Amino acid sequence: MKALVYEGPGQKSWKDVPDPQIQDPRDAIVKIDTTTICGTDLHILKGDVPAVTPGRILGHEGVGTVTETGSGVNAFKTGDKVILSCVSADGSCSFCKDGLYSHCTGEEGQSGIGWIFGHLIDGTQAEYVRVPYADTSMYRLPETVSQEHGVLLSDIFPTGFEMGVQYGQVQPGDVVAVIGAGPVGLAVIATSGLYGAAKIIAVDLDANRVEQARKFGATHGVNSGDANWREQIMDLTDGWGVDVAVEAVGIPATFEMCTNIVRPGGNVANVGVHGTPVSLELDRLWIENINISMGLVNTNTLSMLLKLIAEGKLPAEEFISHRYALGDILTAYDTFSRAAETNALKVILQA
Repeated sequence: MKALVYEGPGQKSWKDVPDPQIQDPRDAIVKIDTTTICGTDLHILKGDVPAVTPGRILGHEGVGTVTETGSGVNAFKTGDKVILSCVSADGSCSFCKDGLYSHCTGEEGQSGIGWIFGHLIDGTQAEYVRVPYADTSMYRLPETVSQEHGVLLSDIFPTGFEMGVQYGQVQPGDVVAVIGAGPVGLAVIATSGLYGAAKIIAVDLDANRVEQARKFGATHGVNSGDANWREQIMDLTDGWGVDVAVEAVGIPATFEMCTNIVRPGGNVANVGVHGTPVSLELDRLWIENINISMGLVNTNTLSMLLKLIAEGKLPAEEFISHRYALGDILTAYDTFSRAAETNALKVILQA
């Protein structure tokens, strides 16, 4: 089969690799029908995720068709259309029982790390993929939801909602600022309204993304390249700052921006993937009574979000900016990596 293989920092190739095989009774083999590229994949290619070693097939998002199941798979059969969660869960460990799938202690990849696709085992940017713990890591795709919309549930919608909205403790009437209006930041914006945010401020260097964020539920926009960007945000509050500041980029500067706009007693929710340390000004922040949250998505809200997409309650179609054949994945990566020029959001790849 063909797959997108990581060859080391800055290097990747679309090439022939062996077909995946059943290795455990709980495995399924899935033919990838639709996949996409995540900002995390770009972080990997930069060398920000050293656990990803050369030879690894990238990708952790996908919708496909089950072609084979192990003897221990009971919930799915050959021919089923499924959504693959970016986080794999054995369903039986103590973390899984608490809904903390991101720290599943199953033996696949590394015990305590649930994100294994395209990280610790081969991923979904391929013609076929082996899915461990199939019964508890796949979700049936309803006929009423397209494959393109379904793939958005593999990662960005749960990540934005869980790590941004839930961990950020958004409450009715809150003012929420989302720094970084890329796909995951837009997912935070799109789901903040579920918990009743009164104002949602999109903050980005890209004026086009700031404007486009209104399609996803942003009520206000601020260009962070403006000299008075902070004053603009403070003017949209009572002068004390936002209730929730969400970091959705993954660099020190944007995290520090969040800590500079949050009100006393507010919340900073880190969603971005960081590859370098970030300075935390505890000498200034300790007295502010703020909460700082961060983490890896659990995807324990995937089923709920799937229902909302099925009923048209979330702007799924707005996320899709480009479509390519799976075999054109190198071109798709180029488009996605130059998002400021190409206006790329989610780049859909179809087999």
